Amino acid sequence: MKTIILNEAGSVDNLQYIETSKPTIKSDEVLVKTISLSVNPVDYKVRSSDGALNWILGADRPAIIGWDLSGTIVEVGENVTDFKIGDPVFGMANFPGKGNAYAEFVAVPSAHLTLKPVNISHQEAAAATLAALTAWQTLVKKGKVKKGDKVLIHAASGGVGHYATQIAKHLGAYVIGTSSAKNREFVLQNGTDKHIDYTTENFQDLVTDVDFVLDTIGGDTILKSLDITKQGGTIVSIANSNISNEELEKAKSKGVDLSFALVASSGDDMLQIAQLMEKGILKSHVSKTFSFDEMSEAHLYLEKGRTVGKIVVNI
Repeated sequence: MKTIILNEAGSVDNLQYIETSKPTIKSDEVLVKTISLSVNPVDYKVRSSDGALNWILGADRPAIIGWDLSGTIVEVGENVTDFKIGDPVFGMANFPGKGNAYAEFVAVPSAHLTLKPVNISHQEAAAATLAALTAWQTLVKKGKVKKGDKVLIHAASGGVGHYATQIAKHLGAYVIGTSSAKNREFVLQNGTDKHIDYTTENFQDLVTDVDFVLDTIGGDTILKSLDITKQGGTIVSIANSNISNEELEKAKSKGVDLSFALVASSGDDMLQIAQLMEKGILKSHVSKTFSFDEMSEAHLYLEKGRTVGKIVVNI
């Protein structure tokens, strides 16, 4: 099977195409024939940085990266009872850890997958894995966002941001989203109640008493967000794993729950996402697609940091 490997971190030239044997599945795994996969910022960060590569995948080389996939089950482990051969499935595999999604066939723990609804494509499903899971786990499980809450989503036009907007609206929140002016209409049509152009406006001058903030940007976003988060509010960052003492002290003084969140593979959470997609409540915006042979181009496109919604790679 065609597989993309990394022997060391670096430029896209380090993404090497080789032929490998199909994986041998364990008793709790299924073998998925990949139809579409999604590329996320973590992909190019892991590809380009030894530190990130070792942190997420460990020291074994060669490494196969990629965690988001949608496809069809072709083998089932002896202890798997919830799936059968031929089932269309999607999910985020083995994160954190060796996802192995940059391949034509992927061994995945059955607990990381759910059935793909018949009314969505494999491209839409592959997009709604890591990014949608991140949005679900931060808003629902960590933030416990509820009806009437005021929610601020930074980079609301991005992969995580556009799912977070839809989930927050589904939960009954008033949603404020930041993006550049060129993505204003997309952000508003996606469900935000208020748009802020971060290139010309300071959100801390326009927003007060926010219950929940999702930081997808990093930098000084946390400190600025603390100024507009209400007493007892919550800020979750998916961009900054090293929250500073200054940020922690400021959060403590305001009674704000501040934390970093790293998404985790979960078939149970994927089932919630699948149900929302089946009902048309949650939708993937796929702005660009690439072929498997164009993985380098997909990484370079994503690295520009201007992607609206998600990009998908088809095998």
